[in-house]
Amino acid sequence: MNHQSFCPFNLAVSSEMVFLKLPVLERVKRIHEAGFCVEIWDWTKHDIKALAATGATFTSMTGYVTGTLSDDDGAEELLKTAKQSIPVAKELGIPSLNLHGTGLDNKGLPVKPITNVTGAMWIKAYDTLHRLADLGAKEGVTFVLENLNTAVDHPGVPFAKAEDCLALVSAVNKPSMKMMLDLYHAQIGEGNLIDLLIRALPHIGEIQVADVPGRCEPGTGEINYPVIAEALYTMGYKGTIGMEGWASGDDELALKRFKQAFTLQR
Repeated sequence: MNHQSFCPFNLAVSSEMVFLKLPVLERVKRIHEAGFCVEIWDWTKHDIKALAATGATFTSMTGYVTGTLSDDDGAEELLKTAKQSIPVAKELGIPSLNLHGTGLDNKGLPVKPITNVTGAMWIKAYDTLHRLADLGAKEGVTFVLENLNTAVDHPGVPFAKAEDCLALVSAVNKPSMKMMLDLYHAQIGEGNLIDLLIRALPHIGEIQVADVPGRCEPGTGEINYPVIAEALYTMGYKGTIGMEGWASGDDELALKRFKQAFTLQR
């Protein structure tokens, strides 16, 4: 009996986390040559024309520079820098512009840590995301709200849990506002990943992955990514899965392990 292997997903790799000894342009070229799409973070740190000239397909980037979701001044700043991000996304052909519960510094820590999220902050966050969704619809791009974990990587970030992001995005309920569902962060913060995927499915714009602990490629930790791949295929997800994780050792091997984890056997 012959078995066929196939990958039903669009696989992307963060150029911010692999081939770290190389300049960014070389990282992008290596990821592209290996057959993956490419993701970037803060676009202000990159030569956009040079990135575009690589011929790589880019799937996501940070969709703002500064700003926050849940206070008046921060929301206006977020809208302003989101507008500045859209032409860059269009130049690179990027469909998904990533958002977080609050502005992050270069270490991924909140610029303004928040320990107590009030009802008024929830309402303001909803309003800000609603405005961003309208901006995305007008400009033909999708904003995606990413869940983070507060236990290991991002203490003090409000609306960090996948449940928080799902509540906000489903309340906005517009095609131009989706979730960037990061399963590494969700495993640390909540677990029960397949149930989470089933409930979030209508609102998922992209899925990001890395293993726990360590935030390295699939196969280096406790998450059974081949089982998750089967579950995603069964529930009909055929979108982008991005590896936002470090290479545990050899970068080429990390990319192979990532692809292997999301390659199905029939």
